[in-house]
Amino acid sequence: MLDIKLIREDADSVRSRLARRGPAFADGLDRLLQLDADRRDRQKESDALKNKKKTLSNEVGQLKQQGQDATRQMDEVKQINARIKELDDAGEDLETQVRDTLLGIPNMPSDATPVGTDESQNEFVREWGTKPQFGFQTKTHLELGEALGLLDIKRAVKLSGTRFAVFRDQGAQLLRALINFMIDVQTRENGYMELYPPVLVNEDSLIATGNLPKFEEDLFRLRDDDFYLIPTAEVPVTNYHRDEILKADDLPIKYTAYTLCFRREAGSYGKDTHGIIRQHQFDKVELVQFAHPDRSYDELEKLLAHAESILQKLDLHYRVVSLCSGDLGFSAAKTYDLEVWLPTQDTYREISSCSNFTDYQARRAKIRYKDKDGGNAFVHTLNGSGVAAGRLFVAILENYQQGDGTVVVPEALRPYMHGLEVIGKPG
Repeated sequence: MLDIKLIREDADSVRSRLARRGPAFADGLDRLLQLDADRRDRQKESDALKNKKKTLSNEVGQLKQQGQDATRQMDEVKQINARIKELDDAGEDLETQVRDTLLGIPNMPSDATPVGTDESQNEFVREWGTKPQFGFQTKTHLELGEALGLLDIKRAVKLSGTRFAVFRDQGAQLLRALINFMIDVQTRENGYMELYPPVLVNEDSLIATGNLPKFEEDLFRLRDDDFYLIPTAEVPVTNYHRDEILKADDLPIKYTAYTLCFRREAGSYGKDTHGIIRQHQFDKVELVQFAHPDRSYDELEKLLAHAESILQKLDLHYRVVSLCSGDLGFSAAKTYDLEVWLPTQDTYREISSCSNFTDYQARRAKIRYKDKDGGNAFVHTLNGSGVAAGRLFVAILENYQQGDGTVVVPEALRPYMHGLEVIGKPG
């Protein structure tokens, strides 16, 4: 969440920066400031009454010791007690309202984030590789997956419903190979420690990362237990250090994690219904960093490069775009998207988002470090997909397909496929 002290001291600047997301995003500030002012007024009055009560209580004690009547002072103490309770109860209610209002306000875009209203105004940064050329009629990943026995959508619908898939035989092997390959690259080459976290988390974990209360409709919640299925490993891994004070010398702390991920996709019905681009259950390797505030934007560039390294090693053409303020995620201050080329769609599709959340998540999760003066300061959190395994599966099938209907296994993946060079080759 944003720093309430910053909002009090420089509301106009905060309002201006939030307005880059769209005019409506700054609307909550006026209500927040009024609630905060009311809370502080009640706190101030309560503190003054408590001091007065202390003085009167001392006076009562002295009068009684002197054998004098202290009725008036005692009656006044009773009245003060009643007023203090009234003020403190109101203050607690206002404190809750302040926090709830803060939780509904997104992070401020960084000055380096392009200003725009929607994805059409995202800023091109660079591209890597070249688009593959085919001398035959290409097939979609779904056509290839079904023809080669790699995917079974029909039975997945029978098992669970739409937006699910069964990976089978060499398809399951390919998916598993991609996951193991990505984890190895990040741990062996890019310096990340692997975690394997729970996929069920509590409400506090989702509040900390900004998924709650804003995006509850996108989450799967258990009916009989107070758990949610994670939308991404970002949630448990970011919360791994919740309520902790880290050592400055240890920053940046870098974790990678493979998990299943679950999203209701409540706001995306009708989108990407063909194939496995947008699923309720999917596999992803996540990258999370806890960084020093002075170096977090440098770390974002490194994290982006770490995500790019996966696509480069697999020789997949992609581009990098910087999201504009109107397309920015709720908790992010700056985000790069990696978009991989899909030949049959004749377009680029997002396969990774790499973001700097500054201290927005850390403030919610109370993740701090000891600064040079010995005080506690909030770290900056970063995360990125490293990358989405299902979409990488799609990109491999479409970019490496052959005219005879087979799919060549990228050289970097072959050790993870027991040396297999071609999927679907007879014999």
